[in-house]
This record gives sequence, C-alpha cells and structure tokens, in this order.
Amino acid sequence: MIEARNLTKKFDDIMAVDHINAKIRDGYVFGLIGTNGAGKSTFLRMACGVLKPDEGTIQIDGEDVYENTKVKSRFFYISDDQYFFGNGTPFEMMKYYKTIYPAFDAARFGRLMDTFSLDRRRKISTFSKGMKKQLSVILGLCANTDYIFCDETFDGLDPVMRQAVKSLFANDMAERNLTPIIASHNLRELEDICDHVGLLHKGGILLSKDLDDMKLNIHKIQCVLQPGMKAEEIPGLEVLKVEHRGSLATITARGTREKIEAIMQAQEPIFFEMIPLSLEEIFISETEVAGYDIKKLIF
Repeated sequence: MIEARNLTKKFDDIMAVDHINAKIRDGYVFGLIGTNGAGKSTFLRMACGVLKPDEGTIQIDGEDVYENTKVKSRFFYISDDQYFFGNGTPFEMMKYYKTIYPAFDAARFGRLMDTFSLDRRRKISTFSKGMKKQLSVILGLCANTDYIFCDETFDGLDPVMRQAVKSLFANDMAERNLTPIIASHNLRELEDICDHVGLLHKGGILLSKDLDDMKLNIHKIQCVLQPGMKAEEIPGLEVLKVEHRGSLATITARGTREKIEAIMQAQEPIFFEMIPLSLEEIFISETEVAGYDIKKLIF
C-alpha cells in the first residue's frame, strides 16, 4: 500500500502539493484527476522518489520512497515528458531496463512490440508521440513491478490504443496484482478503469472516494410529479440538484437506489425512472455540494 501523510512540496512561493493525505490500496486503479498545475505531476514525482517532500512522508508498505533503492525497484514511472536515450532504439531501452529490473520480461517485450507494430530497431526519435507512449507502457508492463505510475499516459493515444492499454493493465492486475496510479486531466479517460479517484485542486485533494461507493450513493431520477408537487420538496429525499424541462424534472439525489425508489413510489408520480450517472456527473454533484464548480476545475 502507498500512503501519503501531510505530503507537501513548494517551489519558491508556489504551493504545488499542499498537505495531502491519501492511501492507495494494492490491486486497485487509483485515478488522480486535476487541471494542469493542480499538483498531479509533483505528487507522482514524490511518490516515485524523484522529488523530496518539504513536509510529510510518502511510503510504500511503511518504507520511505526517497533515496530508497529497494522500494524504487517496485515501481515503474511513465512521465508526461518521457525520456529516451539520444538516438536510442526500443531494443536498447529494453536492455537498459533489464539491468534495473531483474524480473524484466524480454520475451513479452518482443511480443508486445510486434502486437503494437513497433520496430524495436528503429530510432525512437523518429516515433510519433503516440508511439512513444505505447513504448513507455510496454516497457513499464514488462518491468513486472508492483506499481506503475502514469502521468497523462493516455494523452496522445488514439481511442483503439487507449482501450488496448487499459486491457493490458486489467490483465496484469488480474494475473499479478499490478497497481496502476494514473494522473489525468480528463475524467472520461478514467471512468471505465478506475476503482478510486482523487480530485486534486490547487495542490490539495478536494475529494477522494471509491467509485463504487459514489455510484451506489448518488442517483439521477427523471419524473413527472402530481400537479402541485415540487421536486425540490419531496419528503425524505436528499436532493442535490433539480433541472426542469416543462413538466419533466430531473433530480440528482443522495441515497441508495432502494431508498430513493421507495420514496418516489410513495409520492405516486405520474412517471419516474432511475437513470445511471457518468463519473463526470457524480463529481459535478459532489463538488457543487463542497462549493466548487468542477467544470471550471477540470474541463
């Protein structure tokens, strides 16, 4: 497990990461969401031991990461600004990482390079941005580490490649309990892969919750109520938001599905149905309650 306690980092007068407390459980996908400049990359660089915290700690299974070679051998970091050897080839990068990660799977590296139609003898400097991202993911997975840190890894990948990478992550999670930590500015990229999402804003975590818990405890209802009834005043319903289109009301409410359905049925509406919420809609509702407009924070 990765745990950050009071984690803080400043650059001159800029508070990049502001006293963050977070836990990342093994075998789950942790998504770190936030705008550019929210502190995502700084958090990942401290998690990888690239940067030393000014205050607080970040540990893997109780051991500090910074200047700890043993702990660093347990993760692979894919930075947004990827580094490869000048005039290097994928084959040369593979040989280099084999010296760092003893469990590096060279045979799998060759298979994945063929699957992604990447030439292992071609100079990486001639690769497109998306091809470089694919290579980084292949190297990271073949390193066979416990954790993989991804900073905007899906940026630059086409939709087909995004799904292919997500499938590879899911496979390694199932087979060897890999734990991906993925930083992104786009909620939609992470909606179908993350188990837990933290929303980072101005260096601090504004919201951190399991997606299943969020999805089970917040719902959307479309309904036409009896004349004279107001959607905002339904007894027992914890209403977060109401939108009206003529007689049709769309209500976002907190509570279990069973509880909300029982409350709605008791009102004997002319019509009502429960409809699923997207991750974006859930976060909008949660952050509006906290006094923030997520559309200004993320999109």
